[in-house]
Amino acid sequence: MKIGPKYKIARRLGSPIFEKTQSPKYALSLSRKEKNAKGRMKPKSEFGKQLIEKQKARFTYGISEKQFSKYVKGSLSSNEPGQKLFQTLESRLDNVLYRAGMAKTRAQGRQIASHGHSMVNGKRVTIPSILLGEGDVVSIRGGSEGSPLFSEVSERMLAITVPPWVTVDTAKKEAKIVGNPNYVTNEHTFDLGAVIEFYSRS
Repeated sequence: MKIGPKYKIARRLGSPIFEKTQSPKYALSLSRKEKNAKGRMKPKSEFGKQLIEKQKARFTYGISEKQFSKYVKGSLSSNEPGQKLFQTLESRLDNVLYRAGMAKTRAQGRQIASHGHSMVNGKRVTIPSILLGEGDVVSIRGGSEGSPLFSEVSERMLAITVPPWVTVDTAKKEAKIVGNPNYVTNEHTFDLGAVIEFYSRS
C-alpha cells in the first residue's frame, strides 16, 4: 500500500506512527508545529477525534482502508471488539516478522513476505496478510538468508524486545506464536476503542 509523505501524515495526525518519525528530529518538528498552532486550532468534534484514531491505527500497520474496514467489521460481533481487532492486526505475518526482529519495519515485513523470503510452519508463503495463531512458527527461508534484507537480522533479533506472545530463536532465525496479543490502551499511539466507535456509527 502506497502511504505517501510520512512526516506530513504523522504531523497531521499528531503522532509518530511511522518508524522514521520516531526520532528526536520529528519530535522537535511536532513541538514547533504545536507551538505555532497554539490558540488557532479549533476543537475537534468527537467524530473528528475518532477519525484521527482510525487513521493512526491504519497507518501504523500500513493497511488499506478496505482491508482495515474488513478487520473492524469482523471484530464488531466480539464481546471485546477492540481486543479482537488488535489480535487480528498483530497476528498478520508482516507484523510478526517485525515484532520478532526479522524485519526492520512492518513495510519491510510485507516486502519479505510478498517476495517469498519467509516460511510458516516450514512452508514458503507470499501473503503478508496471512493471520497466524498460537503454535505457528515463522522462519526465514534458507535460500534467502544471504539476502541484504537479513544482513543484520541476528543482531536485531538479539536486541529487540519481543511481546510476550512471541518467542524467538536467534540461532534458527525463527519465531513462534505462544499466546494471543493483549491490547492495553496506554501502550499504543492509537485508541482502538475510538476506532470501534467510529465504525459503529454506520
